[in-house]
Amino acid sequence: MATVLKTPGEIELMDQANRIVHRVLDAVGERMVPGVKTRELDRLAERIIRDAGGVPAFLHYRGYPATLCISVNDVVVHGIPGEVPLKDGDIVGIDCGVFYKGYCGDAARTFAVGEVSAEAKRLLRVTEEALRLAVAQVRPGGRVQDIGWAVQRHAESHGYSVVRDFTGHGVGTSMHEDPQVPNFGFPGKGPRLKPGMVLAIEPMINAGGSGVKMDADGWTARTEDGSLSAHFEFSVAVTPAGAKVLGL
Repeated sequence: MATVLKTPGEIELMDQANRIVHRVLDAVGERMVPGVKTRELDRLAERIIRDAGGVPAFLHYRGYPATLCISVNDVVVHGIPGEVPLKDGDIVGIDCGVFYKGYCGDAARTFAVGEVSAEAKRLLRVTEEALRLAVAQVRPGGRVQDIGWAVQRHAESHGYSVVRDFTGHGVGTSMHEDPQVPNFGFPGKGPRLKPGMVLAIEPMINAGGSGVKMDADGWTARTEDGSLSAHFEFSVAVTPAGAKVLGL
């Protein structure tokens, strides 16, 4: 599949889709308290999306049963919302996708519930920093693996591992488009970045090893060693001037 370049008008629609996504992440973050059930957060997200004229991108995607992916503690990605209440000290990854006027927005943040450990705070900080460093590599003429190398170098310099089983990706009228955007790589390698590309850049960083195992539900991906995992994501357009983070 060839990479699809977007027009400025299409990027504007994707910016609007991502504004809805970030509205959801803001609202869910405000409700991220001990005792709240992840299913309640999922219902809140669906209501916000539909009230804004959007459609949940994840709901029914390949059979996925919810609006959000909610990944608690050792869950890397694709945790299914349910009835278990969150506890003080949990870290919770919230991944949200929205279709708006035919275009997809996709972003994620990992939140602290109550008072979390110093190690959890450090993991969240380093993962968010890795996302910012990755975005800084986005410019015309750059390479996809420049992005992954920025994530890998920052994570590993702090003793963490990057997940290799899942990657970022292009995004547009489909939720997953070319190119894949791994969180590892070699500078100067991979497809060349061009104006009009839109990339979902999403560091997934484990406090322990990089290995991942799947739950029986076929969706929930956990760290193999039970260590904490954090996930942050932006949808980023390549413009002639460099990176434009959509929705902010």
